[in-house]
Order: sequence, then C-alpha cells, then structure tokens
Amino acid sequence: MGLIIIFFSLVFILTGPPSLTNAGSWPPSPGFYPSSKFKSMTFNQGFRNLWGPSHQAVNHDALAIWLDRTSGSGFKSVKPFRSGYFGASIKLQPGYTAGVITAFYLSNNEAHPGFHDEVDIEFLGTTFGKPYTLQTNVYIRGSGDGKIIGREMKFHLWFDPTKNFHHYAILWSPHDIIFFVDDVPIRRYPRKSDATFPLRPMWLYGSIWDASSWATDNGRYKADYKYQPFVGRFTNFKATGCSAYSSPRCHPVTASPGRSGGLSRRQRMAMRWVQSHYMVYNYCKDHKRDHSLTPECWK
Repeated sequence: MGLIIIFFSLVFILTGPPSLTNAGSWPPSPGFYPSSKFKSMTFNQGFRNLWGPSHQAVNHDALAIWLDRTSGSGFKSVKPFRSGYFGASIKLQPGYTAGVITAFYLSNNEAHPGFHDEVDIEFLGTTFGKPYTLQTNVYIRGSGDGKIIGREMKFHLWFDPTKNFHHYAILWSPHDIIFFVDDVPIRRYPRKSDATFPLRPMWLYGSIWDASSWATDNGRYKADYKYQPFVGRFTNFKATGCSAYSSPRCHPVTASPGRSGGLSRRQRMAMRWVQSHYMVYNYCKDHKRDHSLTPECWK
C-alpha cells in the first residue's frame, strides 16, 4: 500500500494535477432542454439577407454563409424582439480560420447607430491544432467613438464544433440573459440595474467576416485567404418570444422548468461545471479593466 501511495505521489510531482480541460468529457445534465420547447423555422421564414448575397446559399433548411477575399456575408431577422429565445444549430469551418468571426447575435445598431445594444455569440477563428474560442458579449448603449464597453466571457468547448452541428442559443428576458450550448447554460448575465441591461428591441443577426485586427490572439494571427472560402453553416433556427409589435401583455418565455424563469439548481450546477473547466476569460476578473465602467461586476 505504501509503495502505491509513493508511486502516485511521484506521478503527481512529475506530471502535476489533472488538466481542468480533461476533467470530464461532458457537462452534467442540465435536466431541462429549452431548445426542444421552441419550434424551429426555416431561414426563409424568419430571416433575410443583409449583406453579401453572393456569399450566401440556402439548401433545404440549412444556410451557408462564407468569407473570401472579396466579401463576407450577413443575415437579419424580419422583425425585432423585446425578449425571447434565439437559437441555431451551427457548424464551423475546420483548419486554419484565424482572423475569421462567425457570429450569431442580437443588436439594434441599425436603429440606434453609435448608441446601440448588443448580445453576442461569436466564434473566434483559430490556427491549426488550436481550439475555437466561443466569445459571449453584452453591450449596453454602446458608443460609436471607439469607447464601447464590452462584457466578454470566453470559453473553449468540450467538443469539436467543426465535426457536427451543435445548438447555440441566447435567452433574453426582462430579468437576465442566458447563453446556452446544446441546452447547457454557460453564462448568466442578470439585470442588476437598468443602466447595465439592454432594454430596447433588437433584431437577430448572423454573419461571417474578417476581424484580423483582434479575433485571434489579439490580432497576432490574421486571416489567410489561401484557405478560403471560410464557411459557416446554420440550421434549426429558433426565434420565439415577444416581438416589438406584440401586446404589452406578452409573457416572456423562459428557459428553465420553473415559472419564475432563471435557472434550476441542476442548470446552475451544469453552468458552474462549464465555467470551472472551459471558461478562459472573464471580464470581471481582468485586473487591467476599469471596473468603474462595469459596475455589475461588484454590485
């Protein structure tokens, strides 16, 4: 017995503690699957091309958008929402994708240019052998003068997002914003004050574009068009909730089994697991940031 203890002690000394990213293959079950509660739509039922029409193709229920040296592409929902569940199954480009952003997000930038709200799911492209980074972000009444305040939380994923479609979603209610990956909540952004929460109607968007100046390792690696085209594939669209045209009595949807909304105990456990094992950046814990501009971090 003593020899066994000595052996494992030596292994620990030589190799260190187990890697967090390998401490379990999948998150605990959240016990509730909101994507199954909301009806899917085709691209043509709920969206229209916004830019780059020649870099966009609809095949049955799936949409492909791509970036090459001539253009990227984007799409937009036909109506704005003031709350709801917004999801899509997405498959990303494998290989070298540094500098490329594939995004699925809510925004009202066209209605409020220079002073808009935005809630982002962004996939930051990568180099060979390195994982994609999923960035979640929230902007509130952002400035167009370069002083926009991001509230980024970044994650690696517990699967390869280039192998199969996976479902990514945003739940935006009057009380909080919750980000989901395959129905597992990865981040909850609560409404702590009106000043730090988006309250105006937003449209749902998707896009692929060149963000070489910052997307990969803070701009160290740029888009390389010898690997073009860079393709993002979307299907299983969901956009359910209170539109800007709904009655004021429209009841916001929830993404938990309880009527009060929020997250259940099992959902919170799954979220903590993901954040413990796969979160790679949290703006509230970035000591280089001026947190007087992000009061929700300390309230």
